[in-house]
Amino acid sequence: MQKYLTIYYDLVNKIETKQWPESSMLPSEHELTQMYTTSRETIRKALNLLAQEGYIQKIRGKGSVIIDVDKFDFPVSGIASFKEMEQKLNISAKTVVNELAIMEADDELQSKLQVELRDPIWKVVRVREISGERIILDKDYLNQDIVPALTKEICEDSIYHYLENELMLRISFARKEIMVESPTDEDQTLLDLEGHSTIVVIKSYVYLDDARLFQYTESRHRPDKFRFTDFARRLKN
Repeated sequence: MQKYLTIYYDLVNKIETKQWPESSMLPSEHELTQMYTTSRETIRKALNLLAQEGYIQKIRGKGSVIIDVDKFDFPVSGIASFKEMEQKLNISAKTVVNELAIMEADDELQSKLQVELRDPIWKVVRVREISGERIILDKDYLNQDIVPALTKEICEDSIYHYLENELMLRISFARKEIMVESPTDEDQTLLDLEGHSTIVVIKSYVYLDDARLFQYTESRHRPDKFRFTDFARRLKN
């Protein structure tokens, strides 16, 4: 086995057995070269693999911080509210509504929501806080013709619960896109990014059972806290 892999597996073992606890700094490259009696290039290969596998986050000018290896499983398929996810994962979370407003659809949102230019739509910006850390930013846009009224209390609780149990709407299916982007200024302001240079974005187009598109969402996640999962079955021709 190549030496950098031997070092990688030894570092993984130390992290997983909590010899170096979460949020602590990994020894410096210089300290690791002395610890393993090897070159800095070999140490860098091991550290790059640790970063790729989600064990550490490199922070420019500081070194490598050990991140939580116990990530939340976030199912990509299916449609669930954050409140339903919270209950399923048995986590304690808090939702903060940063913005709730009616706006006119611009060119981009006209296309995404399939409405007319300047039609009124709801804009809801919510931060999801888990274990005291702000790690999800949800930006929802909803067709006001379909969702005539929203309140801060509804948005803090569950919009889907309100739609299904008060407005008696039937949410049916969604089309999703997943991408990795650089954080925006808004992400940096509203989330605890702690030096993370990327953010995972799930864009969802959500439809009712009569095939009407009523919601476009951007759910922006800090990458170290989530494992994005799906279930797939091979179909023979």
